[in-house]
Amino acid sequence: MRELLLILFLTSIFLMSIANRMRGYVKILAFQGIVLFALSIIELGEIHIANLIWISVETIIFKSIIVPAFLFHIINRNKITREAEPFLPHFASLIITTIITTALCIGAQSLPEGSIDRYSFVAAMSTIFFGLYFICSRRKLLSQMIGYMVIENGVFILTFAVGNEMPFLVNLGVLLDIFASVLLLGFFAGKIGDVLKDNSINSLTSLKD
Repeated sequence: MRELLLILFLTSIFLMSIANRMRGYVKILAFQGIVLFALSIIELGEIHIANLIWISVETIIFKSIIVPAFLFHIINRNKITREAEPFLPHFASLIITTIITTALCIGAQSLPEGSIDRYSFVAAMSTIFFGLYFICSRRKLLSQMIGYMVIENGVFILTFAVGNEMPFLVNLGVLLDIFASVLLLGFFAGKIGDVLKDNSINSLTSLKD
């Protein structure tokens, strides 16, 4: 079951690589939060009420409800109706994502047996590298925010690769950093949209003191 969920999660980043609308990105991000919730329930050896509450808040409430709602608010406020406008064609993004995942699958075979969960490691690192590529290959500021969230999801899965016990403090620290980044970037994107009427990063070249 765990392997199936990891495959579903990897499928979501492949879908994100070929999606061409901002709303599609946000929906995929919400789906990833649901998958992470299911993975967390499976990975926990014993389910205590405190763990269940924390997992629900971090995955379902934050990743699948609050952040997507916030991103949809930015989309509606700035009237972002155009496509995502990547620097590279969608087919090229799909090829690059495939190369990243394949390379990590091959590299994971060299890891010592039992030292790390290979399936979670491949899924986590594929997600992190894809998030970095996503940030670099998209034009709109909102895409940068989505890329940061994808990276955070990869870090979340990486905690499964290094052990069954989720490091609560590490996850909390990363989550707070990402939450602050999303809020700041959302405020920044909103102000840029109000002034320049455009959310493309190309518009930043026209800013002056």
